[in-house]
Amino acid sequence: MSFENIHNYYEQLVTYRLNEMVAAKFIDSEQDFLEDVSCVALNHLPARYVRYNVDMMFYMTPDERERMDREVRNAVSMAVDYVMQRRRNNTASA
Repeated sequence: MSFENIHNYYEQLVTYRLNEMVAAKFIDSEQDFLEDVSCVALNHLPARYVRYNVDMMFYMTPDERERMDREVRNAVSMAVDYVMQRRRNNTASA
């Protein structure tokens, strides 16, 4: 049995938000930094597993989409701050 099509819907939303922030030069585009931020953000969001993203979009109300977008923005902002602070602390103690 294969579960290749199953994924957490929030992964795509977090990636999209991070790409927006990199494009706007709000955050560094370093791969390790982005991966750390993604992990921290996703750990603060609920899991929403789907097979196809289009199914999720079809069944959500506009209010649900707005709430999810707000949750992602908050989680990513918090994660950026957290990862940046940890890196500063590690650099200062080295």
